[in-house]
Amino acid sequence: MYDFLIIGGGIVGLSVGMTLLERQPGVKLAILEKEEDIAQHQTGHNSGVIHSGIYYKPGSYKARFAKAGNESMRRFCEEHEISHDICGKVIVATNEGEIPKLEKLFTRAYQNGLKATWLSREELMEKEPFVNGVEAIYLPSTGIVDYKTVSSVMAWKIRSKGGTILTDSEVTEVDERENAVIVDTKDKTYTTKFLVNCAGLHSDRIARMAGYHVDVKIFPFRGEYYELRPEKRHLVNNLIYPVPNPNFPFLGVHATRMIDGKVEVGPNAVPGFKREAYWKTSFNWKDFSEIISYPGFWKLGFTYAKEGLDEMSRSFSKKRFTENIRQLIPSIDEDDLMPAPAGVRAQALGSNGELFDDFFIINGRNSVHVCNAPSPAATASLEIGKEIAGRIGVRLGV
Repeated sequence: MYDFLIIGGGIVGLSVGMTLLERQPGVKLAILEKEEDIAQHQTGHNSGVIHSGIYYKPGSYKARFAKAGNESMRRFCEEHEISHDICGKVIVATNEGEIPKLEKLFTRAYQNGLKATWLSREELMEKEPFVNGVEAIYLPSTGIVDYKTVSSVMAWKIRSKGGTILTDSEVTEVDERENAVIVDTKDKTYTTKFLVNCAGLHSDRIARMAGYHVDVKIFPFRGEYYELRPEKRHLVNNLIYPVPNPNFPFLGVHATRMIDGKVEVGPNAVPGFKREAYWKTSFNWKDFSEIISYPGFWKLGFTYAKEGLDEMSRSFSKKRFTENIRQLIPSIDEDDLMPAPAGVRAQALGSNGELFDDFFIINGRNSVHVCNAPSPAATASLEIGKEIAGRIGVRLGV
C-alpha cells in the first residue's frame, strides 16, 4: 500500500509529490501518468512564462500563488541551475481608448503587491521599439523558462527521495473507501491511504470516479500559436501583451520570447472537441458528446458569441490572425508567421456557463482534487504543491 498516490505527471502533480516527500521523508509515494513521459500536456505545451500575477482578483488563489510562485520558481531555477530569464514584460495600450483599462490593471498590480511602472510612449519605445503603443505598463518580475526542464528536475528530486513515477498508467477506476483508495489502471491495481488528483484535462472525470459530482466540467480550449521567422525575431525583445478584453476571459494574442530564443505569437483560443485537441481536426466522440450535452457549453457560447466568432475566424484565416497581431506590432507580415505547436487549456466550466476564474481544489474523504488549474498554474506550481501538502498535513495530523 502506498501512503500517497498522485494522478497526473504534469508540473502540478510533480510539485505535490516533491513537496510531500520533502515534508514527510520516507513515505511511500507514486505518481501515475497515463502518457509515456511526464509533462506531455499543459505543462509541455505552454509559452514558458513566469507570470507576475497582475490580472487576477486580489486575494484569489491565482493572485497569491502567482506572486509567490514567481519568486519560488525563480529560486528553484537558480538553485538547480535551470536556464531562465526574468526579462520583464509590457502590457500595451495601442490607442487612447484602452488607457482606462490599462489604469485599472495598474491599480490591480499594486493591489496584488507587484512592482509595476507606467511607461510613456517614449519609454515604451526604448524597451520595445517596434510596438504600436501610446502608453504601457512594465512588469519587471515576469520571466521565461522551459517548464519541461523544470518538471524533469522535479521528477529527479522525487526519485532521489524514494518516490516512484509510473508512466503509461492510465487510471480507469477509483474506489474511495473509509480507510483507503483503490485505483485501477489498464494493467494494475494500486491501493493508497491518500489520493491526490492532478489529472489536468481529465481532473473532473477522476473526481467523478472517486464519487465527487461537483458542478464542473473541464472544457478544452486549444491555444493556437505561430512562430516568428528567425530574421524577424528582432521585432520582439521580450514579452509584449495587449490590454486584455474585460469581456473575454483570455489575454489576447501576444508575442513571447522563449528561453531558446524563438518568438511565439498567440494564442488564438478556440473550443476543442477532444480533451487533448492539439489539431483542428482533433475529435473524440465521447469528449464531443459530453461538451454539447452540457448546459454550460451553450450558455458560454451565447455569452461570448461575438468573441468566439472572432477567435474562430482567426483560427481559419492567417490573414485575420496577422491583422490582429499587427495592431500591436505593425511590422509583422503574414509571411513572417510560421505554424507552431498548439496547446490546450483545461478550463473548468460550470453548468451556469461561467468559466471558473480561480484555481478550484476540493477535499475528499481520503483525497484532494485539483479540478481547475490552467494558467498561471505552471508559475504557481510550487505554491500549489505547498497548499496541497499543507491540506494533507492538517487532515492527517502531521
